[in-house]
Amino acid sequence: MISRILVSGVSGPIGAALLPHLSSCGYEVVRLVRGSAAGTAQIPWDPAHSLAPDAVSGFDAVIHLAGESIIGRWTAAKKAKIRDSRVAGTRHLAEALAQAKRKPSVWVSSSAIGYYGSRGDEVLNENSAPGTGFLPDVCRDWESATRPAIDAGIRTAQIRTGIVLSALGGALGKMLTPFRLGLGGRLGDGRQWMSWIDVQDMVGGILHILKTDALQGAVNMVAPKPVTNAEFTRTLASVLSRPAIFPVPTFAIQAAMGEMGESVLLGSQRVQASRLTGTGYPFLFSDLQASLKNTLHR
Repeated sequence: MISRILVSGVSGPIGAALLPHLSSCGYEVVRLVRGSAAGTAQIPWDPAHSLAPDAVSGFDAVIHLAGESIIGRWTAAKKAKIRDSRVAGTRHLAEALAQAKRKPSVWVSSSAIGYYGSRGDEVLNENSAPGTGFLPDVCRDWESATRPAIDAGIRTAQIRTGIVLSALGGALGKMLTPFRLGLGGRLGDGRQWMSWIDVQDMVGGILHILKTDALQGAVNMVAPKPVTNAEFTRTLASVLSRPAIFPVPTFAIQAAMGEMGESVLLGSQRVQASRLTGTGYPFLFSDLQASLKNTLHR
């Protein structure tokens, strides 16, 4: 039975939705936070350095969400932060959990659908091969960094997260200002697939993993109905009652954002959550318009 949960990456939109929900369900939640100030409800850590096994002993479950944002031009320094915050931090946490006197029964560790790379119209599931390039390489190493915990017998799920729809930040938060001003539009030709998930289903999916012993390894965290960028653009504009008549040309995205724009904004990933649906997770939001209305009008 799970009663005490350790959570990292609590400052992001997923953590902001997850923590109050865990508390309302009666779980004791302790945060793993950057810094040096310890407290009854938080444990300090530095993802770049080893973590004492005693510090993470005694938890029934661990949810690891920490990682540097991928948004922004990918300079060499930015790439290093993206990679190190994920791979090194996950490896250090995995090693500490593996050596803890009382190990958790389950660990949910973040990854991303960036694992698959840009694949056009190909339908992707958890058994699909990884893509090539910076993000697929980071995601592959990120997931591999959980190996010490797996070898120690901890049930480990690597959640490959799509675009999380939350009013509290993330990708949707960055889109809202131009769309509310009537300056939104498709990116490039708009044919690239966007695999999204409502933040409420992100929380629900994590809880489903905690309670479902059959779930381990890669788990795609995306809604059942991915959409093209053109459809996403039209739907968001409609929900906001604004036009979407200012497309951003491919060359402008490439010039402004370089490799990040090519991989993230123009990349196409048509992903299915086969393992969530196969174990009976009931999505609250399968329809994009319903999710956006609920998120933005709540």
